[in-house]
Amino acid sequence: MLKEILSISGKPGLYKLVSQGKNMLIVESLADGKRIPAYARDKAVSLGDIAIFTETEEVPLGEVLEKVKAKENGAKASIDPKSDNDTLRSYLEEVLPEYDKDRVYPSDIRKMINWYNILIEKGITEFLEKEEEAGEEKGEKEAEIKTKKDTKPTASKKEPKVQVKQPKVTQKPMANRKMGG
Repeated sequence: MLKEILSISGKPGLYKLVSQGKNMLIVESLADGKRIPAYARDKAVSLGDIAIFTETEEVPLGEVLEKVKAKENGAKASIDPKSDNDTLRSYLEEVLPEYDKDRVYPSDIRKMINWYNILIEKGITEFLEKEEEAGEEKGEKEAEIKTKKDTKPTASKKEPKVQVKQPKVTQKPMANRKMGG
């Protein structure tokens, strides 16, 4: 679900991807529902592509938002995004204890809390892709394909190859011509 939600640099809030044009994206604001174009110069980033640095690896934003949702019991964040830096850092440490304190800035934490609150307000509470369902559907499709392959007749008719004879083009020798004379 987070793949369809975009953050656009220079524009406040989050946007849902509606359509894609030739050289632009059509996005709808989650705040007021207005549709606007987002061009390549606007640097739109999908929330599904964002990750938080930790001491060992990068954790996808969806997993972090799920941890925030578990801490807050599905409600809006209990902390104000405009809190001081130490409060923000201690909050993220409760949610994600192994986050990298050198590379994750308080502004990043503010942004993440704002995004979480916007998503919860709009009823978007599934932050992770349901891999189990996707895997089951893929397995069902593969089984369907296998059964279709099994039911095809093994003796297939070979269609005759059709050769088209093209007329041979002969060029007439050109008469001696003088150039520039």
